[in-house]
Amino acid sequence: MEAVQKDHWYFVVLIFLPFLKVAVQQKEVVTVRLEEGMVLGCLCPWNGNLSMVSWTKMPDKDPIAVFHPEYGVAFSHRYRERIEFLRTTPMDGSISMRNVTHQDIGLYHCSVQTFPQGPWTTNIQVEDLDEPPEEDDSTEPPTSEVIKLDTELTAQQDNNLTISCNHKHKGTVYQVILERMPHGQPWNIIGVCKKVEGGLVGEDYSDRGRVSCTDSLDVSLHLTGVVQEDGGFYRCTFSTDAGEQTTTVLLSVLPSGGFSLSVYMMYFYIGAGAAVLILVIVIIILVVKSLILCNNRHRKKNKREEYRVKLHPSQRQPNFYENIPVCPRKKKSRQIRNCPVYANLQTVRSHKTSHHLQYVKE
Repeated sequence: MEAVQKDHWYFVVLIFLPFLKVAVQQKEVVTVRLEEGMVLGCLCPWNGNLSMVSWTKMPDKDPIAVFHPEYGVAFSHRYRERIEFLRTTPMDGSISMRNVTHQDIGLYHCSVQTFPQGPWTTNIQVEDLDEPPEEDDSTEPPTSEVIKLDTELTAQQDNNLTISCNHKHKGTVYQVILERMPHGQPWNIIGVCKKVEGGLVGEDYSDRGRVSCTDSLDVSLHLTGVVQEDGGFYRCTFSTDAGEQTTTVLLSVLPSGGFSLSVYMMYFYIGAGAAVLILVIVIIILVVKSLILCNNRHRKKNKREEYRVKLHPSQRQPNFYENIPVCPRKKKSRQIRNCPVYANLQTVRSHKTSHHLQYVKE
């Protein structure tokens, strides 16, 4: 019966909470960093009796937690086991939050119901202060983002695909954020992997795939039945003790039976490489052939020179024949008798003297 009464008062509070009239509100909005164990302060500045503390998240005024001095605490299912009321003083409605995610970023509203002075409220903005602030589009036009591409993937439509981001840098990884940027749209978070109190926490915000985390904080996205809308950029941001490091992947989705530009470029590079290799081989063959021809010509030239040396007058055999005029023995006419006749006769050498050319005239 007591449990039924507690549930009853909790639902009554949730129904009438938006209609509660605020008497005093803290004007300034306190900004809190998104981090593990963050504290959202809600300390009423005056004394009195605390009747109830309620927390909601704007702008939809989703109920988060409620504290009642008599009935205790109640939490929304998304924040159960994650929120704790601090209760440092009787008028303290502050809470602490653990196992935080990027979905916890936003504006929180705390309402403290007191007696006799009435309610007091405050607003707290939770932001990821590690990320650079967004530029105001009203003051100057946005500049185009320069994306450094690390990997390019191609998938056929209706096939399955896994996009993996592995940490290959130095340093200890504490958190990995997986983001997706469709063509012409801004980045949006689809998964987070981080270590909390020595354990691994994975958050999957993807509506098209399944995000998986490993103990080494490597993250992967498994896509089943790839469609054209899955194409675009995917980015993994590793938060380490050495700073942030990113890995960017471009996914191109082809229709069934389509031809990939990357495959075409691969074939082009292979063909170009083969052509260059053939050209180098032809050049080598021509050079070798030219060297052989030059060598043959050089050999022929050497043979000619050797032959000329052999035919040089100093190397020739002496002529042992001498010109000797010979006349016919028969005296037929006076003209023949007066005409000398010459002939080459071999000279007979003696041991003492050598004969010279002899002149014979008959």
